[in-house]
Amino acid sequence: MLTIIDRYVLRQVLAPLGASLAIGLLMLLAERLVRLLDTTLGKNNSFGAVFELLAYLVPHYLGTAVPAALFIGLLFGFSKLSKSNELDAMLAAGVGLHRLAWPVFLLAIVFMAASVVIFGWLQPTTRYAYRSVIFDITNVDAFYLAEEGVFMQSGSRTFILDQLDRSNSTFKRIFLFDYNGPNGAETLTASNGVLIPVPGQTRPVLRLNNGHRLQVERWPTLSKGVEPIPAGVAEFTTTDTPLGKVSKDIFRPRGDDEQELFFNELVKGDTKTFNKVSADAFRSELHRRIVSVLSILLLPFLALPFAIGRARSPRAYRIVVALGLLVAYYEIIQQGALASRSSGISPWLTQWLPLALLAAFAFWRFYAASFRLGGDGLDRVLVPIQEFTSRVTARVLMLFGIRRDA
Repeated sequence: MLTIIDRYVLRQVLAPLGASLAIGLLMLLAERLVRLLDTTLGKNNSFGAVFELLAYLVPHYLGTAVPAALFIGLLFGFSKLSKSNELDAMLAAGVGLHRLAWPVFLLAIVFMAASVVIFGWLQPTTRYAYRSVIFDITNVDAFYLAEEGVFMQSGSRTFILDQLDRSNSTFKRIFLFDYNGPNGAETLTASNGVLIPVPGQTRPVLRLNNGHRLQVERWPTLSKGVEPIPAGVAEFTTTDTPLGKVSKDIFRPRGDDEQELFFNELVKGDTKTFNKVSADAFRSELHRRIVSVLSILLLPFLALPFAIGRARSPRAYRIVVALGLLVAYYEIIQQGALASRSSGISPWLTQWLPLALLAAFAFWRFYAASFRLGGDGLDRVLVPIQEFTSRVTARVLMLFGIRRDA
């Protein structure tokens, strides 16, 4: 059972963890939102498509945001305990760092279990769904891409609209030319109309009002002795005509990309069923996901020694170094996975070796911080850097007539 101290430590960690997770997800989704709006702008139900796509992106970004938020929560939570001398009081009472870290180890296990589901099944499912929606959007009928006064092509039809109201899919003054090859051509003009989606149909219907139709049965030639082609001319009050053509293209089945495969499918490595995924891609993706999940267990051992320190130790620099180390590690893992996929290099070298090195470094520093006396060896490097930057900052401020203690 969790003690009072365990619950207090968790509260100190969960507050910055939750804030980091929320802010990180919002920033990542906001960056992608701009591109999604550019892709879906002018499409039918564009806002609904944007929110659907953003929902599919959440598991993708959770794979990055969860370990980052956990690491930041550990850094800031234990840094606050250390800075306020609460950590010193707990240590003086006989509660060691390894005991204080017990609840965050349990928290890391919970996040690791969640990451198994995220990396193993949620990300592949939503990645495929996201690509499927993008495919449907980019292959939408040309009417939704139309601009006023611009000739557009939709299948065999060329049309131009004078005025367009996307809110209710209506328009004024349309010219439409339908080229049927050897079977002739048809030209329609109308004063106004509306686009009507047909349930169960793959293409909408244009309902034209107050217009004219010119139809020829075959394409005319300029050869001598050939009689002119009779043309049919008619007026209509209302007529319906389908826009575009029925597309035979459907989105591909899931599994053409190893990132769309489930954990159990990667373990089986069935290259016959998923014949577009190479054996190297199977192996690289499987190892990448396992390494990414196991890396979460190392975060408490890596973060806590960076978070604690003496009262006058350069805490900001320690946090920056810790975050830089984590970013570099995950970048090495990603690049290692790409190298294994493209060049066939063993994942044990490109992914597991960095994991082993990070684990050795994290366990060594955690053991030294928990069971050895004396200051952190990192301070011998960071303190001179802090003193140098402080002197430089003070001189720069003096040039502008600003006193640092003001």
